[in-house]
Amino acid sequence: MKNYQSWGRFPKIDSNKQDVYHVYPDSFSFPEFDEASSDNTSFLPYAQGRSYGDVCQNEEGILLDTQHLDHFIQYDKEKGTLRCEAGVTFENILQLIVPHGWFLPVTPGTKYISVGGAIANDVHGKNHHKAGTFGRYVLQFELLRSNGDRLLCSPTENSDLFNATIGGLGLTGLINWAEFSLKKIPGHQIEQETIRFNNLKEFYQLSDQSDKDWEYTVAWIDCLAKGDELGRGLFMRGNHCNSAKKLKFKTSKLSVPFDAPGFLLNKYTVSAFNKLYFKRPVKQFQKVDYNPFFYPLDAISHWNRLYGKKGFMQYQCVVPTEHREIAMQEMLMLISENGQASFLSVLKEFGNITSPGLLSFPRPGITLALDFPNRGQKTLDLLNSLDVITLKYNGAVYPAKDARMSPESFAHYYPNWKDFEPFIDPHFSSDFQRRVKPAPESKIQKK
Repeated sequence: MKNYQSWGRFPKIDSNKQDVYHVYPDSFSFPEFDEASSDNTSFLPYAQGRSYGDVCQNEEGILLDTQHLDHFIQYDKEKGTLRCEAGVTFENILQLIVPHGWFLPVTPGTKYISVGGAIANDVHGKNHHKAGTFGRYVLQFELLRSNGDRLLCSPTENSDLFNATIGGLGLTGLINWAEFSLKKIPGHQIEQETIRFNNLKEFYQLSDQSDKDWEYTVAWIDCLAKGDELGRGLFMRGNHCNSAKKLKFKTSKLSVPFDAPGFLLNKYTVSAFNKLYFKRPVKQFQKVDYNPFFYPLDAISHWNRLYGKKGFMQYQCVVPTEHREIAMQEMLMLISENGQASFLSVLKEFGNITSPGLLSFPRPGITLALDFPNRGQKTLDLLNSLDVITLKYNGAVYPAKDARMSPESFAHYYPNWKDFEPFIDPHFSSDFQRRVKPAPESKIQKK
């Protein structure tokens, strides 16, 4: 039986309160609604459930499972364009296009996401400084609204709804299919360079130096390091290159079969791991297949079980470039002193490339992503403290990774919400939307 929890498995969802409709190509239709009716039925698309928080949850509502929207429609090998149904995964796409010298224009750190989910969250990747978000490469899609309308949306047709749907968190309707452009590559391998850096200052130097000549950049950091070593880590950068090795598609062989004990990931075990990982011998230059470069965690099935049955919370924020040094210093000092260790801590610079979506998360600046085992109120208090820093420096938190931000914080992070709200389908909603929907402006000002 399919599990309809989020990837972070927090908050827990009562499956008895959540109905699921399976969407099949050309056969799904919404029930007829009386506009004067007070029917509170709400829908939300659900594909792979790789969102970390509650943007993919609709407790006491209906989830529209899109896993059967898994067909390719049109693939132009010459122009590099692909049209497919919204439930097709990035894994499916890569198996089709890579042998022909094409790649995804933008990809996050997992290939187990759907095209519809990539659009709804306007995903970003290691090449944001060069390419921006996935939404920039979407050419058109068909959107099914709850009134039965099937709307073709593109930059020139229903363009307002097109921009609202990109990064629109699945709230504007159901994407049936989408067409987007691909990226030409010389081969399936990546020329990768790994560089050890000793503190945040060295990270910024590496990042600034790498932006021009390296398409992909990202850094793992030791979030428990202190003093002169605050923010130390490993910087990885890469470019597509010619491939001498034969392309092989591999499936995950390793798996976490059950929930790990809740005490497994603590400041002592994570600190020990971080020290060993930071000091381990690294091959400075090497050619690697695209899978370990882009999707290292995909090699382990159900890796989210490592955080125990209570799940985990991810915090991903971005702060403007002019505040990057002080903001990251304050955040990492707070985390180090707090002692709640993040097993996966990633630092990356976003470029000055505008996202098309009204609610898109990426913006020029530095982004920090952290995973914390769920320790209840203690963890919530830490994330609230990180919010204070993010707000102070005019940053934002990523909805796809969130499970607890307040309406007041959301209103500051996404002032475009007022422009977006008219495009929400009247019968679409999510737990995230209901949780963060901003209060009337007068109420916000009084607080």
